[in-house]
Amino acid sequence: MEKQKLLLILLIIGTAFWGISYSVTKMAIGDYSLNIFLFYRFLLAVIVLSIIFWKYVREINLGAIKTGFILAVPMFLGIQLQTVGLKYTDASQCSFIAGLTVIIIPLLKLGIYKTNASLKIWIAALTALTGLFIIAIQDQFTINIGDLFTIAGAFAFAVYLMAVEKHSASKNLLYSIVPMFAFCALFTFCLAITDSKAVWLPQNNTFWMGVVYCALFSTAYMYTVSNISQRFLSAERVAVIYLFEPVFGAIGAFFILGEDLSWRLLLGGSLIFAGTIISEVNFKSAKLKVLTKKS
Repeated sequence: MEKQKLLLILLIIGTAFWGISYSVTKMAIGDYSLNIFLFYRFLLAVIVLSIIFWKYVREINLGAIKTGFILAVPMFLGIQLQTVGLKYTDASQCSFIAGLTVIIIPLLKLGIYKTNASLKIWIAALTALTGLFIIAIQDQFTINIGDLFTIAGAFAFAVYLMAVEKHSASKNLLYSIVPMFAFCALFTFCLAITDSKAVWLPQNNTFWMGVVYCALFSTAYMYTVSNISQRFLSAERVAVIYLFEPVFGAIGAFFILGEDLSWRLLLGGSLIFAGTIISEVNFKSAKLKVLTKKS
């Protein structure tokens, strides 16, 4: 099987893990400290990945550690902000809003690198923002604080994917994966020790099952596959694949948490999904193929 196709399949499987993790995280944290949860999640990921990638861990140098730090900052912010968002909004809604990352990336590239955005990008952005408006704006035109945290997290993830794309072009990121998660564990530990009411050893099996699931599947597996994939796939293309995440997120929230799939969520989510598809489809190429077949 062609390497790119295999990576696409592995990424789609990962989006299922990610989508379900919204419900798992919301259920596991409950009334416990989210920083304690995230600390254990990152710590376990570091332990598991250190074993799997021991060959690379032994050869880690200062450059790999610096790259790990650079990647850890936006990834930590993305996960932290969206986990906070989960405490104030539904898991299904959070997962759909997080899908805005795919629109944010080309817009950030436009602002940072001054790259020209095509008309379809602006159409896609407007479509996705319309979907976000339908999902997030409540009665009397107010917006849930959880949605704001989730949107901020989407921006952080966009920066993370752009950073991975940039650094994967010139170096092997497998050397930086363990340092990246180690920094994330350190960041969450620093936040956790400031919480005087935090319970460091929760007597709740659901909490620990959530830690194990998120550490192994939605952290260690997904981010490793993502980092490897971006040596062969652009940040935009990887972000489009991430659009499977809110679909799995909504399904997971329905079966695990019993959340309703409201008309706002379905309509707004469909518009966000449509916007991301518009942003990635090469209409000229598709038209050329049709004309070629006809001739």
